[in-house]
Amino acid sequence: MTNAVAIWCRHKGDNIIGVDNRLPWRIDSDNKHFWDIVCGENIVCGRKTYEGFPPELPVLKKVFVFSLQADYTTRNTADHIVVSSQKQLEDYIGEDDDIYIAGGAKIYQLFMTGKEKFKPHIVVDCVYTGDMKADGAVAEISESVAVLEKKYRKITPDYCLDNVASSIWIRKGEFVEQRILKKILSVLEKNAVVR
Repeated sequence: MTNAVAIWCRHKGDNIIGVDNRLPWRIDSDNKHFWDIVCGENIVCGRKTYEGFPPELPVLKKVFVFSLQADYTTRNTADHIVVSSQKQLEDYIGEDDDIYIAGGAKIYQLFMTGKEKFKPHIVVDCVYTGDMKADGAVAEISESVAVLEKKYRKITPDYCLDNVASSIWIRKGEFVEQRILKKILSVLEKNAVVR
């Protein structure tokens, strides 16, 4: 069974995750949490999210980049694969492969509401409570958060660090792979205040 995990960081109250195709805040601890959670895993993301990744990525299995640009080329064509649909992604993902959904807003919406096989079993919901400027084109995930609140249940307290409250949600009525939960918890618990 493919285990799917969505991980996002949204601004409290308005669910903004980006402004002008960039993160509107820079929280080193949250960035480290993200890369520690996805290290050694398959990542699925949109083209703009991919282009925002650092040039040197940590060890990953594969990066699947959603793009409708037929001629789009990744910076590592062997391990960073361009796909245009969940159907095409199915050709690459085996039954025992896990995927970590890393954004942006359209990708979260596609996976939260799309094919059953790829709907996240686990969502790592990180909520930034600090200030930010939303001057520019914003990307927000209110529809994905609405699905989260309706079809998932929160199973952890908030792990708070540097104005980010992180929690784990699982899909109601679903079995969740314990090794994945343990890995995520071990990352979120480091140096956090539990609330």
